Amino acid sequence: MHIQRSFTAKNTGTLYLVPTPIGNLEDMTFRSIRILKEEVAVIASEDTRNTQKLLNHFEIGTKQVSFHEHNSQERIPYLLELLENGKSIAQVSDAGMPSISDPGKDLVRAAIEADLPVVSLPGATAGVTALIASGISPQPFLFYGFLPRKSSEQKAVLAELAERKETLIFYESPYRLKKTVALMTEIFGGERRAVLCRELTKLYEEYMRGTLSELNDFFAEHSVKGECCLVIAGNDRPQQADSAYAELGVKAHVEHLMAEQGITSKEAIKQVAKLRALKKQTVYRAYHDLSEEY
Repeated sequence: MHIQRSFTAKNTGTLYLVPTPIGNLEDMTFRSIRILKEEVAVIASEDTRNTQKLLNHFEIGTKQVSFHEHNSQERIPYLLELLENGKSIAQVSDAGMPSISDPGKDLVRAAIEADLPVVSLPGATAGVTALIASGISPQPFLFYGFLPRKSSEQKAVLAELAERKETLIFYESPYRLKKTVALMTEIFGGERRAVLCRELTKLYEEYMRGTLSELNDFFAEHSVKGECCLVIAGNDRPQQADSAYAELGVKAHVEHLMAEQGITSKEAIKQVAKLRALKKQTVYRAYHDLSEEY
C-alpha cells in the first residue's frame, strides 16, 4: 500500500492531468489555465496543433511535446526524467479528461510506479455531460467509450452488455454511427430507450431521444456530423434463467454448457441465445471469434 500526499512539498515535479473543453472554450477552468500557464514546464499533448489553438486563446506560452498512442512508450521515459528532476508536467487530450481515450493511463501508471505524484483536475467530460441531460437514469451507469472496430468484436461486446441493468455510455464516430445503432437495435432490442448526444457544448448541440428502433429508422435515411455520444438505457427485464451465468461472457457461457451438459456447441449456442434473449447468429459469432470487419 502507498499513500500519496498530493500537495506536500517534494523534490520531484508533479504530473497534472488537465481537462480541456469538449467544445466551448468557456468550459476551461481558472485552475486549468493557471496550471498550464504557471505551474508546469511542459505540456504533453495528444495533438500539439489542436492544443496550440487552446493555448493561443488563453495566452499560454508553455512548451508542448507530442504524446499520443504512436509515440507514448518512447516519450514516457523522457517525461519521467523531467518529473524526477523537479519539473512538473501537464498531460492533456484533444478534448475532455485525459486518459479516457488516449495513452495517458500508461503515463499515470509509470509515474505511480516511480513514486511521483499524480494530480487530476476536474473538468469537462462528454460521457457524464450527455448522461445527466439524456433523461435516462443517471445511476448506476457503465461507461464503455469506443467499441472495437471489428464487427465481430463489436457483436461480442454488445452481447455481453445486453443483460446489464446499468445505463450504458458509448462514444462513436459519425462515420460508424449508422452501423453501430443498427447492431445495438439487433442485439439490445428495438424497444430499448436511447439518446444520441451530438456536438455537446457547441453551437449545433443536439439530443435525439427515443428508442433504438426510432434512432435506427432515422439513421437509415439521415446522416449526422460531429462528435457523438450514445446513452442507452439498461436492461430492466434481464432474461438470464440462472444468475450463476451473469458474470460469464457469451463464449464462456457456451463452453460452460457444453462441459456441464455434454452437448454440442450448436445446442449450447441455442440455449445461450434463449437464456440471454439474443439471436443465435450473434452468439455463434461470439463463440467462434469471427473476424468479419466493416
